[in-house]
Amino acid sequence: MLLKLYIYGYLNRVQSSRRLEREAGRNVEVMWLTGRLVPDHKTIADFRKDNGSGIRKVCTRVVELCRSLGLPAHASVAIDGSKFKAVNNRDRNFTTAKMKRRQAQIEESITRYLHQLDSADRQDPSPALAKRVSRLEEKIGKLKDEMARLEALDAERQTDGIDLRRYAAKECGNCMLKTRCTTSTRHVVTRWEHEHLAEEVQRRLDENPQAMRQRRETVEHPFGTIKMRLGATHFLMKRLKNVRTEMALSVLAYNLTRVMTILGPRQLLQAMRA
Repeated sequence: MLLKLYIYGYLNRVQSSRRLEREAGRNVEVMWLTGRLVPDHKTIADFRKDNGSGIRKVCTRVVELCRSLGLPAHASVAIDGSKFKAVNNRDRNFTTAKMKRRQAQIEESITRYLHQLDSADRQDPSPALAKRVSRLEEKIGKLKDEMARLEALDAERQTDGIDLRRYAAKECGNCMLKTRCTTSTRHVVTRWEHEHLAEEVQRRLDENPQAMRQRRETVEHPFGTIKMRLGATHFLMKRLKNVRTEMALSVLAYNLTRVMTILGPRQLLQAMRA
């Protein structure tokens, strides 16, 4: 029953467990689907969290069902990339600009606390002042630890990048064709470590210009539809294994929609029962 509830939700842009709980209590379609049961949002959320493997297997079984019905006319593979918003703590993801901005904020805070310590040193000792100094020193220590963590993350980030190699020609100054090649003192060629693979893909594309159009018709439609169903929000669950479950539900809803469009609901139900 909970699986049916989630499939209904992902077919109708209702992915939240709290919203599904509300729909189960007021939506006639959902009441019929669940047999008038109204599970609370915790039960609904736990089902998705605890049954990721089973949900992904259901997605696989639907693909196998499509194959048994002869829907894929022939084997084909199309690859595309797409960006989906995820849930992530702001202290666990960084860009170059965000890293520099955060480091500047920490340095400013440390400077401010040091000035307060200097001011405290010029005052007469007292128990209240001692507590204040202790709190300031504790804050400064935590900020220094955070700065060290950011520096380690920045060093790691500079090494998670693309391996590029640059080659500079030494004889550019004596070359008669230099003005056609570069306006700088010498020509520098930048090569990615896997540049030969990109060149091979480009060569195949040049030989078959229709491949890009075929890829758009084949694989961009599923991604576009899935994103439209997710709406302007993001994945609701944290951790990669849970995001895989959400993606499986989205793919399952898309595949069911396509099969119902091609065969109709009645024929799909007959095939599933068989």
